[in-house]
Amino acid sequence: MRRRDFLKAITAGVLLGGVDPYSLVSAAQLYPQSRRLSNSEFDVNIKDYLHKMQNFDQPHTGDVVLGKKELTLLRSCVTRLKRLQRTVGHGNFHLLSFDDGLSFARNYSKVGRFPREELDFLERIFYQDSADYGFWGEKPIDNMTTRINKKEVVKIPKSGNYLYRGDPQQKYEKVRKHVGDKLYLTSGIRGVVKQFYLFLNKANANQGNLSLASRSLAPPGYSFHGIADFDVGQIGYGSLNFTGRFTTTEVFKKLDDLAYVTIRYPKNNFKGVRFEPWHIKVYPGV
Repeated sequence: MRRRDFLKAITAGVLLGGVDPYSLVSAAQLYPQSRRLSNSEFDVNIKDYLHKMQNFDQPHTGDVVLGKKELTLLRSCVTRLKRLQRTVGHGNFHLLSFDDGLSFARNYSKVGRFPREELDFLERIFYQDSADYGFWGEKPIDNMTTRINKKEVVKIPKSGNYLYRGDPQQKYEKVRKHVGDKLYLTSGIRGVVKQFYLFLNKANANQGNLSLASRSLAPPGYSFHGIADFDVGQIGYGSLNFTGRFTTTEVFKKLDDLAYVTIRYPKNNFKGVRFEPWHIKVYPGV
C-alpha cells in the first residue's frame, strides 16, 4: 500500500497488519494479501493508529527495528555525521549536500571516509519506502544527491537557520510581523545530510527503532524542510517549543488566529506523524 492510498484505505476499511520488527523489506513482501476489515476491526485499527501517534515516543508492537548488523552501521553513520557537523559547522551543515559531505569526509581525517558498508546503508535508508515502517507523508526530494542552491537561500539573523528566498522568507516575515518579536525561527532549511543525521540519531537513541523515529522526524527525503517549510517557537521557551507545551504559549495562540497559517501535521493526521503545532506549511497545495 502506497502513501497516496492510505486515506483511501481508511475510508474503504482496508488496513494492513503488523511489520516484521527485525528487517527492512518491501511492503509487497510484508503484505502479500490485504483484506477488507469488519467495522469493528477497522475501528480497532484506527484507535491503535491514533494511540501510536499520541504516544509517539514509545515503542509499539509492529514497529520496524533494525537488526544487530544494521544497528551497528547506523551507529557508525551517526558518529561520522556528528564529526562531519562539527567540522563544517552547524550552519553549513544545514545546507550540506550528500556529495559535498562525502568530499569533506574524505579530505578531513577527523571525519574519515565513509566506507562502502555505510554508504550502502545510507542509500537503503533513503530509498526505502517509508510506508514500510509507518511514515505516510509525501517525498518531496527523490534524489539523495539533491543540492541546495545557496543563491536561493537567506540566513535569518540571530537564528542560525536559513530559509529559501521567495514564498518561505516572505511567509516567515509576514508571520513574525503579525505575531511579534517573541516569535523566532527554530528550524529552517534542512538538506539531505542534516535530515539523515536527525533521523538516524533519533533511531539510534531508541535501539534502531525506525518507526518510532519516523513518528517525530521525517526520514531523509521526506522532510518539507528541504524545499520550503519551517518551524517557529517562542523566545525563551527552549526545547519546549518542540513539545505540546508550545500550544500554551502566547506565540502559538496568536499564530493559531492567523487564517493564512497552516500546520503541516495537525492533530490526528494520517501521515504517521505526531502533532507538530510549530511546523508551518508554506505551499498550501503541497
